[in-house]
Amino acid sequence: MQTRRVAVITFVVTACLAFAFTCLPETGVTQEHPILTISGRINASDAEAGLTFRRSDLEAMGMVSFETSTPWYKHPVKFEGVPLDKLMKNVGATGQRVVAMALNDYSTEIPVEDFAKYNAILAIKRDGEYMPIRDKGPLFIVYPYDTDPELRSQKFYSRSAWQVNRLIVK
Repeated sequence: MQTRRVAVITFVVTACLAFAFTCLPETGVTQEHPILTISGRINASDAEAGLTFRRSDLEAMGMVSFETSTPWYKHPVKFEGVPLDKLMKNVGATGQRVVAMALNDYSTEIPVEDFAKYNAILAIKRDGEYMPIRDKGPLFIVYPYDTDPELRSQKFYSRSAWQVNRLIVK
């Protein structure tokens, strides 16, 4: 009888845990979990360690949106995020280049002048929804590709890193 009771309790606990995990947000991040570190040539007491930002911190800086075609989606997509020019000013960036690092260790180097010249953003949402890690989230550097034919090139597509978790100002 005792063995059966333990088996039933084990089953119930396992079922409850399995159900609880299916209710977790798809993004894999919470509002309070840091999702971005910016380091390098910035105005911080420990520029090497950098500054960390939660999703709510980034949203509080003010977001913009645009709709654009991309090579990664079949239809035009509406992206919402922080203007990278504004983000760099916010951290007191003094470098000429930014290395964007992704969760999968992909990295790309972007001239800081791109941010203001082309209105590049650090996107947090796609079509009104937070981007899950499994679909280019939680952060994606995007340009408004449809606004300038120059942006519809491999040069700029390769600067459009997704799953970004670190920016290093050089």
